[in-house]
Amino acid sequence: MLDKLSREQIDAEAGGIILDILAEEDAALNASERTALVDEVLDELLGLGPLEPLLADETINDILVNGYDRVFVERAGLLEKVSVRFQDERHLMRIIQKIVSAVGRRIDESSPYVDARLADGSRVNAIVAPLAIDGSLLSIRKFSKKPYSLDRLVDIGSIPSQVAEVMKGVVRARRNVLISGGTGSGKTTLLNSLSAFIENRERIVTIEDSAELQLQQDHVARLETRPPNIEGRGEVSQRDLVKNALRMRPDRIIVGEVRAGEAFDMLQAMNTGHDGSMTTVHANTARDALSRLEQMIGMSGIDMPTNSARAQIASAINVVIQIARYSDGRRRLVSLSEITGMEGHAISMQEIFKFHQTGRAEDGTVLGRFEATGIRPKFLNATQEHGIELAPELFRPGLGLE
Repeated sequence: MLDKLSREQIDAEAGGIILDILAEEDAALNASERTALVDEVLDELLGLGPLEPLLADETINDILVNGYDRVFVERAGLLEKVSVRFQDERHLMRIIQKIVSAVGRRIDESSPYVDARLADGSRVNAIVAPLAIDGSLLSIRKFSKKPYSLDRLVDIGSIPSQVAEVMKGVVRARRNVLISGGTGSGKTTLLNSLSAFIENRERIVTIEDSAELQLQQDHVARLETRPPNIEGRGEVSQRDLVKNALRMRPDRIIVGEVRAGEAFDMLQAMNTGHDGSMTTVHANTARDALSRLEQMIGMSGIDMPTNSARAQIASAINVVIQIARYSDGRRRLVSLSEITGMEGHAISMQEIFKFHQTGRAEDGTVLGRFEATGIRPKFLNATQEHGIELAPELFRPGLGLE
């Protein structure tokens, strides 16, 4: 019956039964406590038990369970412990099993860790004994129902309005963009916000490990990887999907994140007429991002000389955007750089905008300012060809940006 009825119908039916049982047992609970108990029972029956209130809280970005009695959340980039807890380890394990079984996966001693996705798109990682020593671990990266726009990122101070204007021009002028940053720095959020400036008439193919992008265009084909089944078969990797995407007549290819050999195929796509493609990579600096791409080309199994690999990167990527999460929890654009080609055996790159940290306030807030380096980027020729005018004042040296 639970599978056939809506939450409201079950609430009406089961809620009355629970209240009758409480009345029979003469439980010393007031009206609000009885209502809360009914909600908890229904969360256990229909949802993920104690996690349901946290999933419903829109201020929470991440839920981190370190054992049945230690639950943390991230709000505004900062971690805090919450009073939510599970009854015991068996209770936590039952919730984890409920999550993974819903997507046809399993988790036990023989397969002690798993990646999954909730019905709303939230990313889940679980790891249990014997790998988890002090109790099962569960991490949930919540799926944003209202994706951040570029204007919203400007409003909260993550990106100056002048730099946002340049980034819009870069996307509209079909420059290939690499977004680099650490874990949780907001790479996917920025990728999502930039994708809003792709023209509606273009065909976009997105490729992700776990579908997070929320593109608003009409012509979007979304692809998602598939892990191997219990027998270890049936895996479909990002590299397989990138190769297949080239046969789908895309105007642009957006890869959620490159981690291995698919980087080579992505660069090939950027070099063969799919201008305006975008992807992200884990790296601490823009220069490190290029080094990681070079290493990933080596993971593709293709024996390519170092100089040829660097030439591929230099000709494929036009703009590298570096972002970071600072100690105060704020996510900021650190630099916007342009790749200008090769100089000898090195990739030539020039920084157009940067964030200069000046110190920290008493409350821990990071202080600093955004600056233009004064370099006039080469991609201005491409923006002008597409009818996009970017004022020279945007690149004035030493100009403080807001």
